[in-house]
Amino acid sequence: MNSVDKITFFSRFEADILAGKKTITLRDESESGVIAGQKLPVYTLEDDRWFCDIRIIAVQEIEFDDLGPKEAQQENMSLEQLKAVIQQIYPGITHLYKISFELC
Repeated sequence: MNSVDKITFFSRFEADILAGKKTITLRDESESGVIAGQKLPVYTLEDDRWFCDIRIIAVQEIEFDDLGPKEAQQENMSLEQLKAVIQQIYPGITHLYKISFELC
């Protein structure tokens, strides 16, 4: 796994992250190189603007087909929205990494 020194999110998720409504992120293997306890600065993907720091709580492997209401709630969206967003970002993906985090 590659060492990660920051994490990025689409800017549309900034408000939910800052409000504590989005507490997980689902990533592919190339973006899974974080470890529990790690503190990371968070930047917007579009313009590389810092907006907060998070602490990684846990990293778990999860299958796309096993995503359920719990993950949707943690992402602050419906399950249908979550699955659609994941397929937009990672077309055809079946295996994901669920990264749980909290604001620092």
